[in-house]
Amino acid sequence: MSRAIAEAAAALAHAGIDSARRDAEELAAHLIGTERGRLALVDPPVRTFYAEYRRLVDARARRVPLQHLTGTASFGSVTLHVGPGVFVPRPETEALLAWALAEDLPDSPTVIDACTGSGALALALARHRPTARVFGIEICESALAYARRNGADSPVQWVQADIATPGLLAELDGAVDLVVANPPYLPEGASLTPEVADHDPRHALFAGSDGMAVIGAVTARAGSWLRPGGRFAVEHDDSTAGATVELIAHTGLFDTIVSRRDLAGRPRFVTARRKVSR
Repeated sequence: MSRAIAEAAAALAHAGIDSARRDAEELAAHLIGTERGRLALVDPPVRTFYAEYRRLVDARARRVPLQHLTGTASFGSVTLHVGPGVFVPRPETEALLAWALAEDLPDSPTVIDACTGSGALALALARHRPTARVFGIEICESALAYARRNGADSPVQWVQADIATPGLLAELDGAVDLVVANPPYLPEGASLTPEVADHDPRHALFAGSDGMAVIGAVTARAGSWLRPGGRFAVEHDDSTAGATVELIAHTGLFDTIVSRRDLAGRPRFVTARRKVSR
């Protein structure tokens, strides 16, 4: 099997995949039903393994996302079902998750994950804050189907709706402790890898000529939902950190507005606090 993995890694590297060795090992582990770190400990695979492994490696070489081939993606402490029709959560968003988990919230907070997609942020937050009341909002029916599947044993409440709908979840206005969002934020025409351009849903990627259309809608609703002192975090394109800070500040509803970076050092999300009346 080690030879098959080495050959697969070479083929994936030739196809331009930076994580060739890791992906070759992940595909082998997926087929065997083990973890990548335990490959050296498993018994030699059955003969049918090699034909199926070549099929998966060939698909990955055609730049089908690794997560579509394994059917899962890891995000924080949760493993999510993903595939065609839903945005694959990225490790970069875990920086936003880490910030949210470190915030000082009430014992039983109300949390909204706008543009939830596969449910990644909503489910990770619900797992770490089991007494929270968590809502996941998503406009796309196919994406929400993944979220519901991922959250089948979770108390997260799923809502299919356009985040820009005036008065959406108005019953929560002024009562929410935390709003997080990883919305579509790419400017039209942005250069993308084949895995993203050919496989992630377009509506989950692009948000107008400057990438700010949905961020504006999320910010407006967060301003209504959040209680005084409530927290807000929204992910953005690495070219629009300044524009996101300016947009949030322009509402006049927030203070403590901070541009934050991901683990790679790129500007990735902005956090803010709903103003407290004095």
